[in-house]
Amino acid sequence: MNPNDTDNQNTNPQAETANGADNQAAAETQADPVAVLEAEKADLKDKLLRLMADMENLRRRTEREIADARAYGVANFARDMLNVADNVRRAIESVPEDAKAAAEGAFKGLIEGIDLTERDLLNTLERHGVKKLEPQGQKFDPNVHQAMFEVPNPDVPNGTVVQVVQSGFVIGDRVLRPALVGVAKGGPKAPANGETADNPSSAS
Repeated sequence: MNPNDTDNQNTNPQAETANGADNQAAAETQADPVAVLEAEKADLKDKLLRLMADMENLRRRTEREIADARAYGVANFARDMLNVADNVRRAIESVPEDAKAAAEGAFKGLIEGIDLTERDLLNTLERHGVKKLEPQGQKFDPNVHQAMFEVPNPDVPNGTVVQVVQSGFVIGDRVLRPALVGVAKGGPKAPANGETADNPSSAS
């Protein structure tokens, strides 16, 4: 027997085993086309849903920014116009009440003209979302009021605004300028919501 024949007999089974393993690996690596398409479909669907969610968030954010721009776009201009409103109010308050009552002729017309100017100015600001605060007699609210001093007054609930130094303004739901106020102290405790303050004079 030829020694080479023995070698061939010994090596052939090993080669066949290696070839079988290679074929099995190749078969395993060859994925099912349907499974591949299903995976791609799921991936595309996931990407589409994410894109739709991003677009919806962008739409909502854009709508909110547009609404804010409409509501608060005039904030800087309105804040500057508050100085004009303050000066008009000072001009009105500089005339004593008795002088207003006795005013005649051109002077009376001047006073009425200044009053009309203030009303028109405030109405114009309000048309653009800017409203004047009227805190007199209200409970002090740190969100829209700024306390400048306290006034001893036992006749009103503690923390009531009893004097307005400078008017405040809001634009939409934002404070454009807080009202500068004087707050009462020494009176009864301010009532909570839905409660009525006790009147000390009615106590026996």
